[in-house]
Amino acid sequence: MSKDEPEPVQPEINIGLVGHVDHGKTTLTEKFTGKWTDTHSEEIKRGITIRLGYADAVFRKCAKCKIFTVKEKCEKCQGPAAFVRKVSFVDAPGHESLMATMLSGAIIMDGALLLISAAEECPQPQTREHLMALQIVGVKNVVVVQNKVDLVTEEKAKQNHKQIKEFLSKTPYKDAPIIPVSALYNANIDVLIEAIEKTMPTPERDPNKEPVMFIARSFDINKPGTKIDELKGGVLGGALKQGKLKVGDDIEIRPGYATEEKNQKVWKPLTTKIVALVTGGQMVKEVSPGGSIAVGTNLDPSIVKSDQFTGNVVGLPGKLPPVTNILKLQVHLLDRVVGSKEELVVEPIKLTESLMLNVNSAATVGVVTKLSKDIIECKLLLPVCVQTGARVTISRRIANRFRLIGYGILK
Repeated sequence: MSKDEPEPVQPEINIGLVGHVDHGKTTLTEKFTGKWTDTHSEEIKRGITIRLGYADAVFRKCAKCKIFTVKEKCEKCQGPAAFVRKVSFVDAPGHESLMATMLSGAIIMDGALLLISAAEECPQPQTREHLMALQIVGVKNVVVVQNKVDLVTEEKAKQNHKQIKEFLSKTPYKDAPIIPVSALYNANIDVLIEAIEKTMPTPERDPNKEPVMFIARSFDINKPGTKIDELKGGVLGGALKQGKLKVGDDIEIRPGYATEEKNQKVWKPLTTKIVALVTGGQMVKEVSPGGSIAVGTNLDPSIVKSDQFTGNVVGLPGKLPPVTNILKLQVHLLDRVVGSKEELVVEPIKLTESLMLNVNSAATVGVVTKLSKDIIECKLLLPVCVQTGARVTISRRIANRFRLIGYGILK
C-alpha cells in the first residue's frame, strides 16, 4: 500500500474473542481498539459481557523495528508504523448461561482468539465448549491467547502452557499458536498481532453473490425527547456474509415481524430501504463482506429496539432463503456433553424433547416431533430464515443450563 493511498475504511476480517468468563476478552479488545465493549448497563454492573460487542482496530508495522502495533507510531523507536490491515473484533460472552449468544456470534467469525487464563486450570468448562462451537461452525483459524501471565510465576505459566498444549492435542487446533500475554499491562500484544497476521488470512469473498446479512444487533439510536421530524429510522447491526449492499437498496428482512391471523401467530417479512451504512466507524455508500456493519433504515425505530431483530436475515427482496418453523436435521451427536464439569455421555435425542438450536445468528427452541436413526424433525418456537445444507448447533438442557451436544445439517 503506497503512502498516498487512503487507508481502507471497512475492516477486512471478523475476529472473535472467545473463552471462559473473566479470562480477559473485553480487556484485550480494549487494548487492540481503545474501546470498552461492555457498554450495556447490566454488563457494567455485573462486570461480564452479555451481548456481542464490536470494535475495530488497525494493525500496523514499523519498517525499521519490524514490530507490530495498533498505534500510528512505533512504541520502540517512535517512527511511523505502516498500515497492514484493518480488522473487526467480535467480543463474545463467556458465561455459561450466555452460550446461545456466543454461538450466534460464531457464525460471523472468520477467525478467533481463544483466551485462556494462566491463573486457572485448563480447560475450564466454557473453554472446551467455545472451542467445540468454533469447530462445529467451521472456524478453522485460531490463535490461543494465554492471558494473565502477570498473575503467576514463570513456573506456573509453563505448567499452564503444558496443560493448554495437552488440551489442544485432542482437537483440530493442535497446531494453533499459543501466545502468552498480559492484556492488562499491554505485554506481548505485538507478538500476538504478528501471530494473527500469520494465522488468519483475509478470506476470499465473492462480491457477485446475492447479499446475505446476519443481524446480530438491532437498536433505536434516537435519544429521549428527540423531535418527531428529527427521528432516525431503526438500525440493524451485524455482518455481511456475501455480496454487497448499497445506500438506496431496497431490502427484505426475514422472518420479519410477528402478527396474529385467525388466532395464530404468524411472521411476515419486512421491506425497507437502506438510508445509511456505517463500517469502520465511518459512513460509506457501499459495504462488502468483512467487518461488522450498521445499516440505517426507514423502519419505525420502536420495532427494532433492544435487539428485537437479532437472528433475522437481510437480503434483496425475493432473494432470501425461505422462512420455516420446521427443521429436518441430519444429526451428528458428540460423545460427551460439552461445557459440563462432569464427564457426561451424550444420550440419544428423544421424542418431544426441547432443544436449543442455533441457526445462522438466530437462537430458537425446537421440540422434537419426529425421530429416526440419524434424522430428527423439530417444530420451532421462533421461525428462522435458513438455506438447505446449513449447520445447526444443538444444545440440551442439563441441570438448568443448555449444553452443547452436537450439530445437525438441514435437509
